[in-house]
Amino acid sequence: MVKDIVPKAKAGLPADFLWGFATAAYQIEGATTADGRGPSIWDQFCATPGKIADGTSGAVACDSYHRTAQDIALLKKTGARAYRFSVSWSRIIPLGGRHDPVNPAGVAYYVQLVDDLLTAGIVPFVTLFHWDLPEALYRRYGGFLNKDEFVADFAHYARVVFDALGPRVKHWITFNEPFCSAILGYHLGIHAPGHTSDRTRSPVGDGSTEPWIVGHNILIAHATAVKVYREEFKAQAGGEIGITLNGDWTEPWDPDDARDHLACERKIEFAISWFADPIYFGHYPASMVSQLGDRLPRFSQEESRLVAGSNDFYGMNHYCANFVRHRDGPADVLDIAGNLDILMEDKFGRAIGPETQSAWLRPHAPGFRKLIKWLSDRYGRPKIYVTENGTSIKGENELPMEKILQDDFRVEYFRSYIQAMAEAVAEDGCDCRGYMAWSLMDNFEWAEGYETRFGATYVDYDNGQQRYPKKSALEIGKIFGQYIGKV
Repeated sequence: MVKDIVPKAKAGLPADFLWGFATAAYQIEGATTADGRGPSIWDQFCATPGKIADGTSGAVACDSYHRTAQDIALLKKTGARAYRFSVSWSRIIPLGGRHDPVNPAGVAYYVQLVDDLLTAGIVPFVTLFHWDLPEALYRRYGGFLNKDEFVADFAHYARVVFDALGPRVKHWITFNEPFCSAILGYHLGIHAPGHTSDRTRSPVGDGSTEPWIVGHNILIAHATAVKVYREEFKAQAGGEIGITLNGDWTEPWDPDDARDHLACERKIEFAISWFADPIYFGHYPASMVSQLGDRLPRFSQEESRLVAGSNDFYGMNHYCANFVRHRDGPADVLDIAGNLDILMEDKFGRAIGPETQSAWLRPHAPGFRKLIKWLSDRYGRPKIYVTENGTSIKGENELPMEKILQDDFRVEYFRSYIQAMAEAVAEDGCDCRGYMAWSLMDNFEWAEGYETRFGATYVDYDNGQQRYPKKSALEIGKIFGQYIGKV
């Protein structure tokens, strides 16, 4: 049984705090060939044998393209104040480029979605890019790897969406987790487009250089889109724009080893500060420059001025924590973490948190509070929106539906993480303004297919993608009710 929630007297969130749920277009929409949508790199990746664990794709997913009314009704049932969703670039511009035709049906879909959310009293948070690059741009010029073409095409796409959705949208996110686009897509090769130095996985890719080029070009594209918004739309719309970065908290494998403490800091810098330092300071972290040398692209003076300050808020995706152990000697040319080991147990065999269905995810709520404070201290107390936070449950997909609906593990995860965030606000002076649980519903979980469920709502994929709220979907509002407006 989940324990009664008794918040600390000092822990609280502001009365106008926005909480809700998050999703991504390719994971829930389906309808990948409907109404003029073009293919994305994920359509192509899923069609490649062996890339997705269960051999599936997002072709149908949760069929949200045809079920927005159900999804909004679900949001209302939970009491959500906000909903973060992403726009499919290839649904707006099927071929992706600035000289390619815009698809009116795709634009109309998102216009209607925003209108319906606002009618329901739900604040839309719109993400322009959640990993699904139009396939045509990848084939045309290599996608992310071509800075000039990619930046120009993304800026055009952003302008089309800004113009279409207009002042009704007040909260914009340019890119979701550029770390994952760069590392999973161009180093490990486990996400689209599958580039890697491992020739058993892919015939193309150089994991020693491409991830850093991709990350650099995404930063330039982000900053260019922010410039477009600020110069052409912000005055009328009165909105705000930022980027969403992902990262885990770190604890030293050996708490008595200063080298492990330094490695903890380095791990966060390689994951988060890779993008956040340029956005807040105009340059890359010294630890990355030192290790990567000429493999890390350099900003021109103009690019540095463009990128620095290109955030109205910090979008924070966070799930878990790890133990970190330093490595001796020079870093391998393919190292992407800061010359260290990432572990689930410390020197004494103590686990960082319980197992979940996701090998990389061990819940550790105290790390959430610590990371919020770390970000606040490093970046001058920015306004923070937690744009994703949630968990899978070990073996959940194998349970009968009635047990899946009783997801006490997820309820406890939300309870402990929300309390940690509230403490970061009330006791550490951090400025958290919103929180989006991942995810509104079970969905296509990228390379893991449908074997892993992150949703607060059960989706019955075998019977018409029907939605059934789990306990967590109905409890999360009660949890927030204990903290919002307490200070």
